[in-house]
Amino acid sequence: MRLPHVPRPRSLAGQLFAMQAVLIAVVVAGCALFTYVSDRSQAEDAAGRQAEAVARSVADAPSVRAAIRTSDPTKLLQPYTTEVLSHTEVDFVTIMNPRGIRWTHPDTTLIGKHFLGHTARALRGEAFTETYTGSLGPSVRAVVPITDDGRIVGLVSAGIRVDVITARVQDQVAALLGVAAGALALGAVGTYVANARLRRHTHNMNATELSRMHDYHQAALHAVREGLLMLDGQFRVALINDGGRELLGVSGEVVGRSVAELGLPAPLTGALLASEPRTDEVHLTATRVLILNTSPVSGGERRGSVVTLRDVTELQSLMGELNSERGFTQALRSQAHEAANRLHTVVSLIELGRAEEAVDFATAELELAQALTDQVVAAVGEPVLAALLLGKAAQANERGVELVVSQDSRLDDGLLPSSLPARDLVTILGNLIDNAVDAAQGSTGARVTVTAFADGTGTATAAAHLVLRVSDTGAGVDPAHAEEVFERGWSTKPAGPGGRGLGLALVRQTVRRHEGTLRVTEAAGGGAEFEARIPLPTVSSAAAPDEEAPAGPGAAGTAGPREPAPDCAQHALPGGDA
Repeated sequence: MRLPHVPRPRSLAGQLFAMQAVLIAVVVAGCALFTYVSDRSQAEDAAGRQAEAVARSVADAPSVRAAIRTSDPTKLLQPYTTEVLSHTEVDFVTIMNPRGIRWTHPDTTLIGKHFLGHTARALRGEAFTETYTGSLGPSVRAVVPITDDGRIVGLVSAGIRVDVITARVQDQVAALLGVAAGALALGAVGTYVANARLRRHTHNMNATELSRMHDYHQAALHAVREGLLMLDGQFRVALINDGGRELLGVSGEVVGRSVAELGLPAPLTGALLASEPRTDEVHLTATRVLILNTSPVSGGERRGSVVTLRDVTELQSLMGELNSERGFTQALRSQAHEAANRLHTVVSLIELGRAEEAVDFATAELELAQALTDQVVAAVGEPVLAALLLGKAAQANERGVELVVSQDSRLDDGLLPSSLPARDLVTILGNLIDNAVDAAQGSTGARVTVTAFADGTGTATAAAHLVLRVSDTGAGVDPAHAEEVFERGWSTKPAGPGGRGLGLALVRQTVRRHEGTLRVTEAAGGGAEFEARIPLPTVSSAAAPDEEAPAGPGAAGTAGPREPAPDCAQHALPGGDA
């Protein structure tokens, strides 16, 4: 069964066109009616004034008063009124005696009969006008007294028929209707043009569809997790969704403000102010790693741009962990290769009949490797950092750089709070070591020194800090660039396929997220020294009040670095032949 066809609601442009057409028609009709009534009233007033002027002229004529004194006034007055009618635009001129008996009339059969109309006011000496239906039909007439030596000797009435006045007004109305029709046509054309443009802008949708689309737009805008930012042609914020506010860290009313006023990092602000499109650019804020895409709004002249933001902070951290795991794998592969070489050496010594030397060689290698691993674990008991150092040592060794742990290092397992996740430690220390290895590679006596310890008492008056210090034997950092090195994109190395200058920026972001500090200075033996200090919980928050804080230099929140064992003055990490 086919459903009956339901006509689609008229589009918004069509509704507005119909409304405007009706409005113009009503306005024009109203103006025409008002003009007709006004012109009719004005025409009647003008006719009254014209009739009164003619009647006064007749009443003031000396010949009229002279004729009235004769025994037959009609004989002289009738030709006179006929001549007056021929020279004026009135329809009748009637002269009568004070009793209202006509001496003249356009219809000679009515001469001598009583005047049809009011004369009382004229008999009192007052001229007046009125609309009255007389022998010639409805007319606008004036009645004026004729005086002679101060007494009223007769009356004059001049008038214009109403149908003549109507004919005059109809001519004016016809012209008015022509003008009104032209105005209506012009208004219709203008309305059609305006609504045709509106149809293009509204895609011929009706009001209900536009309202529904607005509701969908608002729902989608606030539901999408990605940040959405729309800028106008002057780079002012035209629209921003909840995700955009959260990712950019802005609050309050930002719509209408310039991008430069939002307090964003300089590289991110520059990307938003750029006229050319940006694709998958990585930018850092104080706490996030963002992927930015910009696209201009099409339409000829610059109308603005659409900006999308994706939060890849978690992804970037996972990539850092993956890179560390990949480094560990490469280190294990390198160590496996070295172990195979040592094993071949042991087998060859046995085959040569030098079993005792083979045992001594194998025992020495095992003791050395185990001793170095024990030294690292003893200095840095935190498992994540220890594993990271062991892996980075192997990588550095393959690049000809010696990675050592300084004698000041001491971190016990369980010292670090849960608020400082292992992922952040890998981000901070791993990137600092990678940066130091890059700087030291190729230098004389290439070496990277790592120091990690807890500094401070951890009391309410002296906060404890985790100190991670990495120094190298490279060329160092120009003091003028001490702040720039932490900006994204800054690097002294040639840009690779994935770009450079992101590692130190991520380090600073992570340190700031934990309310720590990061600085770079000149190392004691030349090169650069980077130091990250991250606050640790105080004793009051780290332990119960009735618990005794662990004593000794290795306790959590100890006052300064723990003294290492005498044979651990500086530990070269295992990663190659010792």
